[in-house]
Amino acid sequence: MSLLGRLGAFAALALAVFLATGCGETVIDSAKTEGAIEENLEKSVGQKVSSVECPSGVEVKAGKTFDCTVSLKGGKSETATLKILNSDADVEVTELKSDNGK
Repeated sequence: MSLLGRLGAFAALALAVFLATGCGETVIDSAKTEGAIEENLEKSVGQKVSSVECPSGVEVKAGKTFDCTVSLKGGKSETATLKILNSDADVEVTELKSDNGK
């Protein structure tokens, strides 16, 4: 079964709260979020992950989405779209799509 075919199990996972405070605003801790995505993806869909890159400085605002790039072993790449659920910075993966041709 393809990685995208197994997305359901992964997308339903809400990632733990990861916050960093600086410059008067609360932002997502990108390094911890990257680690959680990697761990959860490997456990839920059995794919080995080479790296995950999320943007830094994403302000915690319920309903806001942001994308992280997931590089899989073997050279394939996926984009994970995460949605901030609340002011506690709980996030969930809402979409995982293949970056074919990149």
